[in-house]
Amino acid sequence: MAEDRAQSARPFVAGVNHRTSSLGLRDQMFIEDEAVPGVLARLRAAGVDEAVLLSTCDRVEVVGAHTDPQAAADTVLGILAEETQVPLADLKAQANVAMDEAAVLHLFNIAASLASLVIGEPQVLGQVKAAHRMAKERGLPSGVLDALLQAAYGAAKRVRTETGVGVGPVSIAAVATMVVQDLHGDLSGVSALLIGAGDMGEMVAEDMIGEGLTNLTVIHPRARRAQRTARVLDCNFAAFETLSDLVPGTDVIIAALGGGGRIVGKDLIAAALKVRRRRPILVVDTAVPGDVDPAVHDLDDAYVYDFGDLERIAMAGLAGRGAEAQAARRIVDEEVQAFLNGQRARDAGPLVADLRRHFEAQRAQALAEAGGDAEKATHILVGRLLHGPSTRLRRAAAEANLDLAAAERLIAHLFQPDVPDADDGRAGGGEESK
Repeated sequence: MAEDRAQSARPFVAGVNHRTSSLGLRDQMFIEDEAVPGVLARLRAAGVDEAVLLSTCDRVEVVGAHTDPQAAADTVLGILAEETQVPLADLKAQANVAMDEAAVLHLFNIAASLASLVIGEPQVLGQVKAAHRMAKERGLPSGVLDALLQAAYGAAKRVRTETGVGVGPVSIAAVATMVVQDLHGDLSGVSALLIGAGDMGEMVAEDMIGEGLTNLTVIHPRARRAQRTARVLDCNFAAFETLSDLVPGTDVIIAALGGGGRIVGKDLIAAALKVRRRRPILVVDTAVPGDVDPAVHDLDDAYVYDFGDLERIAMAGLAGRGAEAQAARRIVDEEVQAFLNGQRARDAGPLVADLRRHFEAQRAQALAEAGGDAEKATHILVGRLLHGPSTRLRRAAAEANLDLAAAERLIAHLFQPDVPDADDGRAGGGEESK
């Protein structure tokens, strides 16, 4: 049988994430999509030819597989340091390096959004798949890494379908979008008005656009600000003075001016509702101080959510996800063990094939020597198959180089599957005996 065989590639992870590094370092190390192919090319040229680069606000990490994972991880850190002009010593001081089972667990947790700053973020799995595609287009992930990523997607799917870890929005923007959808349904038929250009207002608008909103207009007391924001959001803009004309045709108002002037007053909304024949208006007040007159709350068919309301809903969603995270982690642990068990079984395949070839060769030789006498052939075969192992067992025992109890358990496990296992007394007639 073959004495030497190629060593299997082993999983590893190397880089920084929100749990190991500062926000400042991650910002400095962030790699734009356009630069990713160049980094992948450098990794491949350096011998790390099974690699995927994850570059998000939470992490800049390479997930890979290599026969020498520690050397590969060192190579990755060196290339990331050079690419981002971060001193290697600073990077290593805050780096996350994991190998084998720890690396598998880390990737599965990332895909299942259990390693994110906000547990259950739905975007994370898409980010992993996009990074996988980008690397795949350049021929990097194959073999062990490809199988590892597919298994991670399977674990993430189980977490999504069997737990509530992704239920309930946890960002202010996502909460606002959910509230709008609850009232108006499909956003493709909704008209929205963004008043002002505050960061939170833009984030809410962006989230709604991502969920299907197409009819959005921006206004601002300074026309240039409205135009700039409209360019960023790829939407319409109008003169601030047309506010009262715009509101009657608006289903959702996103107030984000923050000047403390209560721009959205009761009379404005009441007049609009009359024109709308009581079709509801939802007002999302993201401004601090607020842009909406508290008296608007008193109007029928006017629904107002201020920053405090949105924050309370978000915190409730976050608490719910935390409660589900324990069940999600149990699923991930199960999937990690299933992957590792399958990988070990695949690694044993060549050895099993060698063993079968060896036995078949001995059988053919015994039959030839016995001249067709089956009984003689079996005696020759048994003697020949047992001679080498018996001699080596006796020699190792005599030289005290053998744990006899361990050898006995192994032989019983391999060749006597119906004998109860010495460790637990259970019959060993499972998958291994088939």
